[in-house]
Amino acid sequence: MFQLVFRSAPWTFQSLYVTARLGLADLLGDGPRTSDELAAATGSDADALYRFCRAVAALGLFREHPGRVFELTPSGEAFRGGGLAQFTIVNGAENFRSWADVMYTVRTGKPAFDRIYGMPAFAFLDRDEEARKVFHTMVGRGTVPPAVDSCDFSSDTTVVDLGGSVGTLLAHVLRERPGLRGVLQDLPTVVGEAPAVLAGAGVADRVEVVGRSFFDGVPAGGSTYVLSRVLHDWGDDDALRILRNVRAVMTKDSRLVVIDQVIPEGGGFHPGKFSDLQMLVVLGGRERTVEEFRDLLLRAGLKVRALRPPANDPAGSPRTEAVIEAGV
Repeated sequence: MFQLVFRSAPWTFQSLYVTARLGLADLLGDGPRTSDELAAATGSDADALYRFCRAVAALGLFREHPGRVFELTPSGEAFRGGGLAQFTIVNGAENFRSWADVMYTVRTGKPAFDRIYGMPAFAFLDRDEEARKVFHTMVGRGTVPPAVDSCDFSSDTTVVDLGGSVGTLLAHVLRERPGLRGVLQDLPTVVGEAPAVLAGAGVADRVEVVGRSFFDGVPAGGSTYVLSRVLHDWGDDDALRILRNVRAVMTKDSRLVVIDQVIPEGGGFHPGKFSDLQMLVVLGGRERTVEEFRDLLLRAGLKVRALRPPANDPAGSPRTEAVIEAGV
């Protein structure tokens, strides 16, 4: 139990936050460097940074050599650029402060983030350009849910990705399907970077970009509507608002595809039980069981047509996201 508490304490995660925020893994990508060199490159105090690097080496991301020289390990490679580093930055900054006031959430059922910052998390992102950029870099790099590859888009004409950030998932779906068109919808402050992402994937000429909240309406004409990693951001009332807006534009021939983490019934360890707390403390959202999703869809006037539960990862870690297909 001591090891569990010690390894999950703030000093552990925040050491990783320092690593990600300063881009230390990227700086070590071309070979070993001294902590003094890293400090000069990042504008840090040399002794303080050495002590952080020493701790991160103890976690296995770096390898320490005599003379305060540090080398990147295979585990540390995961922190070069990409979504994991951005995930750590997001959760080491504003979100971390929210967890310091976790008892407010426990006692009220309301997100501590709102209390700390005086506004909901997405409103904060809409106003803070730096935080928004980090968040959507996290969302947009290497985060296409593996579950999307189990979806059959062969009979589709237009896929509408709602809350699709900069278009990474939609680009993934369209790239191998030249006859398919797409619509990307997210907030105006988010989709500004989407054209570059879509152009890089060679699909920009087949995508309409809509800068609008899905609370204000959903584009008509889609054969498939996708809500990927969206509904868990919201409590039931707001999730129903989103689903009812989708239902309003669907026809009998269209479908909704929900890709989200699901929590299994019963006891035992499951990562969704902890990401559920993150949703609660920061966003006021929630992870759901399959039955909770089914009930939510029914209340929105949608019927579950197919359910593909999470598959086990070959490496042993559970892939916790399910695919739920629904229609009118």
